[in-house]
Amino acid sequence: MNKNISSDILKPRPHFEILDGLRGVAALAIVIFHFMEWVYQPAQNFIGHGFLAVDFFFCLSGFVIGYAYDSRISKMGVKEFFKSRLIRLHPLVVLGAVLGILGFLFDPFSNASEAYSAGKLILLFICTMLLIPNPVMEDRSFNLFGLNAPAWSLFWEYIANIFYAFILCKLKRRYLAILLIPAAAALFFVSYRSGNLLGGWSKSTFLDGGIRVSYSFIAGLLIYRYNLKIKNRLGFISLAVLLSLAFLMPQFKWNWLAELMVVLLYFPLLVSLGAGAVSPRRSKRLCDFSGKISYPLYMTHYAAIWVFGNYFTTYKPGTWELAVIITTGTILLIGFAYLVMVFYDIPVRRYLSSKREGKP
Repeated sequence: MNKNISSDILKPRPHFEILDGLRGVAALAIVIFHFMEWVYQPAQNFIGHGFLAVDFFFCLSGFVIGYAYDSRISKMGVKEFFKSRLIRLHPLVVLGAVLGILGFLFDPFSNASEAYSAGKLILLFICTMLLIPNPVMEDRSFNLFGLNAPAWSLFWEYIANIFYAFILCKLKRRYLAILLIPAAAALFFVSYRSGNLLGGWSKSTFLDGGIRVSYSFIAGLLIYRYNLKIKNRLGFISLAVLLSLAFLMPQFKWNWLAELMVVLLYFPLLVSLGAGAVSPRRSKRLCDFSGKISYPLYMTHYAAIWVFGNYFTTYKPGTWELAVIITTGTILLIGFAYLVMVFYDIPVRRYLSSKREGKP
């Protein structure tokens, strides 16, 4: 660490408890969505818009990055900013890659790994671990990161952080607001062209991810810069229900427009409400747990989803069996994410932070 930088500058700022809680709700929606998309076509999937949780993540990230770093990035410098982001994000990127390769090699319901040479698997693992897009797995729909599909959003998160460090942190808010206009226009184009905002994770929809993160990240940053926190007493449960409605809305003819409005207006509104909400004491622990578990859950669940998908494809289990499997699987994945958080993510980040500060 640069000796001229006070350790106080590197300390994280206090969290917005309800926003942390909502992050966990969004992560849980992603897990359930990934289970259910194996079982149902989009029109029949009760959580068919669960993928929009990623756009909520992006908007929330813009707000949190502005809150955490706008006032201190000039003091800490770009290098220390990137160190902070790597320490926060990358340990779970690495673990997600490890779980991904293990799940692929030892999936009891699939022998797909036999079609790949050791060299190709090593390359896939390295690319997933380093977040280098390598969409070559045809049997996994040409995901940017075939061994851990959710890593695609982390790739774009890093891109947004790079733009923030070199450009966005220096822009006055009125110029940032002007940037939101072409970002919204591009999002409109993508949603209209594709009929949805599902892209960004695959070879053919790569650029859609950049467009999705551009609008939502800038919107979140503007909420912080203009202090658009809406004071309210809705509380965590009420806001969690409002967020869930976006994921549970049905598919219909104007689907592309509904998704567009959710991302353009509804998610920024929820971030503003979450930032301004008063957190009752009784929900504080729940929000804290939900926030802490969100990122480990998001980054470690997908290896199990592929095993489930191959089981479902092979055995075609009935409705009640599926209900038991998905419910039990979701609970186990939350429990596993908790163990990952306690025994891996927090200790590794604590160790890296201490090394960064020159502590023994």
